[in-house]
Amino acid sequence: MLEWKELIQECNNCTKCNLCKTRNKVVIGTGNRNARLMFIGEGPGQQEDETGVPFVGKAGQLFDKILQAIDLKREDVYIANIVKCRPPNNRDPEENEKKTCLPYLRNQVRLIRPKIVVCLGRIAAQEIIDSSFRITRERGVWFERKGFLITAVYHPSALLRDPSKKQVSWKDFKEIKRRYDLLAPIK
Repeated sequence: MLEWKELIQECNNCTKCNLCKTRNKVVIGTGNRNARLMFIGEGPGQQEDETGVPFVGKAGQLFDKILQAIDLKREDVYIANIVKCRPPNNRDPEENEKKTCLPYLRNQVRLIRPKIVVCLGRIAAQEIIDSSFRITRERGVWFERKGFLITAVYHPSALLRDPSKKQVSWKDFKEIKRRYDLLAPIK
C-alpha cells in the first residue's frame, strides 16, 4: 500500500491506459482523509478535468446541496472516482480503464478507512458492489463487506436529467445520514 504522497505521485504520472493521452489533470479525490463516509463516482467530467477536483460541475453543485440538506459538508466526507482521468466526451469508462485505476481507489479506501461507502451511480455500483448491479432496482439497498457498509444511489447527474428521481434519492440520502449518525465518533 502506498502512502498519500506516493499514491498522488503515481496517479499524476500514470500512463497505464489511453486516458492519460487526453487528460488535463488527474482527479484523485478530495475531502477528509479520515472520513467515515466515502462517496465514489465513475470518473471526472470536463470541469473536473480542468480543475483536478471531483464533482465541481453542475452535478457536483447539486451534490453539495444534497450534502448540505443532510447536514454534511465536503470537509466531512471523502469523494473519489473509479477512474482518475476523464474519458473523452464523458463516455463511460472502458473495462481496461476501470481495471487499471481500481488499485488506486482500493489504496485510497485502505488509507481513509471509511465505515460507509456510497457508490454514486450505476458504474461505480457495478465496479464496487456487483457487476450485474441494477441502479433502478437496487439503489438504497445496503451491503456489508469487509467491515464496510456499502450502498448505491443515483448519480447527481441522473437527478439533473430526470428530476423525478429526486424524491427516492432524498430518502436514500436521509438513510445514509441516519447510518452515519449511528457511527461511533472519531477519537
